[in-house]
Amino acid sequence: MAKERILLADDHPLVRAALLEAVRRLEGDIEPVEVDSLGAAKAAMAKGPVDLVCLDLHMGDSSGFIGLTELRRDYPAIPVVIVSASDAPGIAYRAVEFGASGFIPKTADLDTICAALQAVREGEVWLPADAEDVADDESVDHAALLATLTPAQLRVLEGLAAGRLNKQIAYDMDISIATVKAHVTAIFRKLGVINRTQAVLIAQSLFVEPAKV
Repeated sequence: MAKERILLADDHPLVRAALLEAVRRLEGDIEPVEVDSLGAAKAAMAKGPVDLVCLDLHMGDSSGFIGLTELRRDYPAIPVVIVSASDAPGIAYRAVEFGASGFIPKTADLDTICAALQAVREGEVWLPADAEDVADDESVDHAALLATLTPAQLRVLEGLAAGRLNKQIAYDMDISIATVKAHVTAIFRKLGVINRTQAVLIAQSLFVEPAKV
């Protein structure tokens, strides 16, 4: 029987160490896989089956719920647990809106981490007891719209939210300005908006600290 693989994606070694210890306390034949970036997480998932992912909200190549959105679209059957130090209002429930199966605060002790991971392994959604639900229908709709974007479109939208020009986004992504414009057109169509300001307003739900319009 193949080992159960749990992917630990966090760029903080101490956090990965805590997650690793929690995984080792779980029952079953489990192979933990440690990575420190979203790109490395995708590479690991492409190499072989992964049964569960623990994903940091902020890594060098990923910010907010962009990484979660990409993983949920590419691997919809694999549960993803967000691990974050953020205490932004409603963040745990926002993670669930974007498809997470759980949210573990980085302040959680080992027993809590173990309980959370075990619950998700059993098919449950796990949130902290003190998680605050401030979600509304609009934010849920935004999450659904953003989930339709491709990884490249998400990166372009992230650039728009950061106030970057088309030529700057093109340079960052190593693509042509024409390609950026094509992505922007597709983003507007998928989000049902007509300008950058409207697109950025929807994109704000991706970020734990909303970008300025």
